[in-house]
Amino acid sequence: MTTAPGPRSSAEIRTYLKSQLNQALRRLGMFGGETSLRLLFDHLAYAEHQETEWAQAIQSLERRGAFTSLGVTGALATVLPDLRHDGVASIYAELAHDRGWLEADRTLTSEDHACLRRRITAWAAHDRTLSEVREEFGPPSVLLGGTNPFYGKTFAYLTEQATEPIVFFHLWNGCSDETATTWRPIHDEPILLAVRCGRGAFKDTFTFTPEGSRRRPA
Repeated sequence: MTTAPGPRSSAEIRTYLKSQLNQALRRLGMFGGETSLRLLFDHLAYAEHQETEWAQAIQSLERRGAFTSLGVTGALATVLPDLRHDGVASIYAELAHDRGWLEADRTLTSEDHACLRRRITAWAAHDRTLSEVREEFGPPSVLLGGTNPFYGKTFAYLTEQATEPIVFFHLWNGCSDETATTWRPIHDEPILLAVRCGRGAFKDTFTFTPEGSRRRPA
């Protein structure tokens, strides 16, 4: 007679939740959107006795203007067009990084990260493509969004230190006709709309490219 396995340990449960969280951050659309991330954070915060810290993190987002009655989705809709799941995931990726839950594919040294941050304003003063971002700064630490080369996505660059802010490159490719029923990309590859970095007032953390300024919601 086969003996049924016993209950999983708390360590196994936390490892599973962290894995699910990282998968959801990378492909949020497949997990059901922002609500699924909120639930994963709720469960993981409970498992790690961080309910108070998690509640405080949401309050901090609200104070910064990064969280509205519609969640992070509502805040991002005021600064980026054609809101996608990868933009929403980028906000939650910061919260995961704060708690040591974000798993990066690679990390930057503090020196390289500081150099990247210093160059943002001047570099984003011109329109850039996805290929240019990769050529200039290398593959992202975390890719938020799918791998389809035609679709928008967000690149995240970070160090191992949670105290150093993540630098996000928000890349977009959209429809030439807002009333079109079939999605036809304007560009051969996504273009950069904005670079986001820092924990100040939410809208002040964006550095827009010329195209990003043109497409910024009114």
